[in-house]
Amino acid sequence: QVQLVESGGGLVQAGGSLRLSCAASGRIGSINKMGWYRQAPGKQRELVAVIIGARSTNYADSVKGRFTISRDNFKNTMYLQMNSLKPEDTGLYYCNADIRITGSWAFESHWGQGTQVTVSS
Repeated sequence: QVQLVESGGGLVQAGGSLRLSCAASGRIGSINKMGWYRQAPGKQRELVAVIIGARSTNYADSVKGRFTISRDNFKNTMYLQMNSLKPEDTGLYYCNADIRITGSWAFESHWGQGTQVTVSS
């Protein structure tokens, strides 16, 4: 009923930039919190950044000052601008959103399939 599709990942050299997108589609009534998570090989999935509403944001300490999360509520799309990338930023980046499906009262957590980000040194 709801899909989250990430795009924008790829291979980049250290110091470079990438912009990730996450587009939500389907029977969307409203979207509350949206966030980006990442998982490196052999490690647990970790929060990268979250945005609540239009402007309330929170970042992992490791990405503060380098990454910027934003969203376009009209397009049901979230973005992650990643600058000054480091090899330790390498991982599979997942989109997460709390979505209320049309006709429902409750918000449910949904995940995308992930987009790979690889930063070479």
